[in-house]
Amino acid sequence: MSDQPALSGDLPPLVAAAEAAMTRSLVDPDHALRTARVVLAAARRTGCAEAVAVALRAMALASRELGDLATAEQHLREAIGTRGAPLHRIAQARLSLVTVRTERGHPRQALRVAALAWAYLPPLDRAKLDTQRAVALGHLGRHQEAIAACDRALRALVEAPGTIDDRRFLAGGLLNRGLIHSYRGDWDAALRDLSACLRIAHQAGLPHLARLSAANLPFLAVRRGDLAAAFKHYREAEDTLLGFPERLATMRADFAGALLAAHLPGEARAMLSLAVPDLEASDAHVALAEARLKLAQVELLTGDPHRARQVAEQAARELAGQERTSWLPLAAEVVLRARLALEPVTPELVAALIACADEQEDGQEDGLTHRAGAAALRLTAAEAALSVGDQVTAVTQLDRLTRDAVRSPADTGRTPAGTRLTSLASEPQARHFAQAAQIPAQVRQHALALQAALREDVTGAFRAVRDGLAEVSGQVEAFDDPSLRAHAARAGERLAAYGLELAVRDGCAKEVFEWAERWRAVAAPAHECALTDPDLVRTELGDGVLVEYVADRDALLAVIVTAGRLTLRRLGGVHQVKEAIVQLRYALRRPDRPGDVEAAAMELERLVLRPLAAELGDRPLVVVPVGPLHTLPWAALPGLRERPVNVASGATAWLRARRSRGPRPAAPPLVSAAAGPALAHAQAEVAHVLACHPRGREVPGRIAPVLEALRTADVVHLAAHGMFHARSPLVSGITLEDGSLMAYDLLEVTHSARLVVLSACNSGMSRTPMEGTPLGLPGTFLAKGVSCVIAGMVPVGDETAKAMMSAFHELLAAGQPPDAALACAAAKTGEYGFSCFGAGDRPLY
Repeated sequence: MSDQPALSGDLPPLVAAAEAAMTRSLVDPDHALRTARVVLAAARRTGCAEAVAVALRAMALASRELGDLATAEQHLREAIGTRGAPLHRIAQARLSLVTVRTERGHPRQALRVAALAWAYLPPLDRAKLDTQRAVALGHLGRHQEAIAACDRALRALVEAPGTIDDRRFLAGGLLNRGLIHSYRGDWDAALRDLSACLRIAHQAGLPHLARLSAANLPFLAVRRGDLAAAFKHYREAEDTLLGFPERLATMRADFAGALLAAHLPGEARAMLSLAVPDLEASDAHVALAEARLKLAQVELLTGDPHRARQVAEQAARELAGQERTSWLPLAAEVVLRARLALEPVTPELVAALIACADEQEDGQEDGLTHRAGAAALRLTAAEAALSVGDQVTAVTQLDRLTRDAVRSPADTGRTPAGTRLTSLASEPQARHFAQAAQIPAQVRQHALALQAALREDVTGAFRAVRDGLAEVSGQVEAFDDPSLRAHAARAGERLAAYGLELAVRDGCAKEVFEWAERWRAVAAPAHECALTDPDLVRTELGDGVLVEYVADRDALLAVIVTAGRLTLRRLGGVHQVKEAIVQLRYALRRPDRPGDVEAAAMELERLVLRPLAAELGDRPLVVVPVGPLHTLPWAALPGLRERPVNVASGATAWLRARRSRGPRPAAPPLVSAAAGPALAHAQAEVAHVLACHPRGREVPGRIAPVLEALRTADVVHLAAHGMFHARSPLVSGITLEDGSLMAYDLLEVTHSARLVVLSACNSGMSRTPMEGTPLGLPGTFLAKGVSCVIAGMVPVGDETAKAMMSAFHELLAAGQPPDAALACAAAKTGEYGFSCFGAGDRPLY
């Protein structure tokens, strides 16, 4: 039998049948698998080795499409070992094995397999092999080589005869090149390639490639600045990839990476919690190791350093086993940062941080992203060195960050004496400016602020922080989507926190208030708006009082704002407050033991309110929580019962919510109410709510009608179970008849109700959130323009919720504002698990 490929018309019948099964595997893998088994059995009976090799390859491709990588590899190895098969057929099996070995976690081995296949493949098959080599090269961080391999392949494939296999590899090459462009941050090139892939896949009738291309649109939409479109693409891709668990898991992991880069770690965690188990089950070890690394980064950012360290160490073992050494410093960084959170700082730990930063800087071919990460890690090392009194090491690291941060003349628009323009600069100068551009603005300015503080130049330190925040703000304006632009501003959160630390150290109440608000504008970006003057807040408060809590390491402080003055008070420790809140929340879950509730509530009041008693009096209260205080059901505290209390993400955000309402309309408010499934009293509750209001109407408990009600009604009442994820608010949801109304569904709502009431929620805000997502699902409503949200902070029984909500709406219809109506209803029913978020101090009637 000849070693040269035969023309398709000259193929023996069994070989032609095997090739037909191989082509079919791209469109209908189940059918292809059955057909290839029949051909394989016949080929073995007749001794046709070529048909055996092709049938086994067809079975492998079908198994891969179905997510069974281990079986796919087994079939390909059998094909390669088929005695008497033509060498080009064995080489083709190796071509397919390149991708499978890469996906199973062995990209270097995959390149060796490709080298073995190269000599025995005709030119067109070599081009196809290049598209597969590109995947292995990309996972090894050799992006430039990967792009070059795709370029070579695509030049040949564009001129190919146009068989379905040719079109498959052409589309696949575009897909692979698009993904590599996205890794390098070239979003326009990535979108061009993925769009071309999608077009060719549809034209050629290759739904699997169309699915793969579409699966990358959520990732690209986030990186290009359109968060609403990203979740829309995600829902569509999720629907098309059902039944393909490995593909769906890979899409989720990639989407998680984009969400992580957009400073949405909670949402990334939700995606990874779905992706990792499926990648494990699918044996997709390359994607799994990357997903684990992302998960470790997410666990660290969302406040679980123990879990972060465990997952990072596992990811490091897997990456090392795959010989992906360029990824190892990233895993090492997570381990070191976890150790910083878990252990006392030592000189050895400082040295390890610096060594890891050096490795990230020096070990990357396409290292812009890693250089930025290395700069942030070097800043952390400098802060750690200062904490153990090693000022020499700290100064050395800070100097590296600020020395390399000199702007290039082209950026500044002027040419310093003795410096030529960048285009004419020497190679060392050009390298210096390139390195400077890779140090994030917030890191550079933080280093400058630390240097100024070490010189006792407090004014200079504040100036550096302000300049850095202004620069970050200017950079994120490139994002089109306001939600994503706000979240991207979180890049400056640590810098803003340092400014707040400086203000606390200075001890001026007004300065602490201003920097606390500046920090919240970055840390709670969904509520971002221009900072307000404290005098304006005092005017708006009238007879009320606003308490803005601030955490200074483990110390809790409070800025009290009244019409007459601003006052700064130091309270107890954050850890002590956190433990007391846990006790109260636990007691509220056990209504049979009211004494426990009283004891826990009194202890909390002693810690967070009693020191402020002179300023608080019995006036209406606006509270701005921090850290664990976000999970406190304020109405349960004895001194706040029957007192109107509004919970806001910041003084500026409260002011915005208060002003978003506009003048009260002459007509009674339009009230819409919907009942969700699996709640015994939901329908009766909705009926009573609507009976309280002259313009009440029931809407079906389905997603589309509820969204329409949010756009058109003044008040929306949802008697439905809720899933509040304070750490990932955009994947929080409300259970309705046709699925969950997710928080990200609200991103495209252009007009929102004045008041939203979320009743009978099972989970409430059950965990202390990371800063930046302090109000869970209520916060998402507020960010979309809702003035006030009533929601549960602890699990509430169906019957209790019905009684509470009936009383609340009766009082609301009688002319009470939402905050006062809630306080009175809580006192009447004894249910203190609900809170009023936003600005609920104006009546609707």
